[in-house]
Amino acid sequence: MERFVEQSLLYDFYGELLNEHQRRVYEDVVFNDLTLSEAASEYNISRQGVSDMLKRINNSLKKYEDKLHLVEKFEDTKDKVREISDIADAMAKKQGSSDEIEKIRHLAKEIIEEF
Repeated sequence: MERFVEQSLLYDFYGELLNEHQRRVYEDVVFNDLTLSEAASEYNISRQGVSDMLKRINNSLKKYEDKLHLVEKFEDTKDKVREISDIADAMAKKQGSSDEIEKIRHLAKEIIEEF
């Protein structure tokens, strides 16, 4: 998984477990593209302090995932819904479309869009 996507997913699932200061620093550096120096100046801490904080935050987010597996379950569910959608498409091509197949396709599409 691309590093930024991984960071985003981990933050989406576990970011609320961080304190407010950690969330602000993490969002500014990772999502708002502030440099370590800019973040250090903004939060009145050293550049090394920002770097250390980001490492600790990333480690915490990974530890949460190691214990709870929410991102893994999310990705697995998304893959299964895509597979259901592909099967419904194949059935529609093979047998012609029916109300049931169209309903499956529609539901799968809705779930994928929600992700």
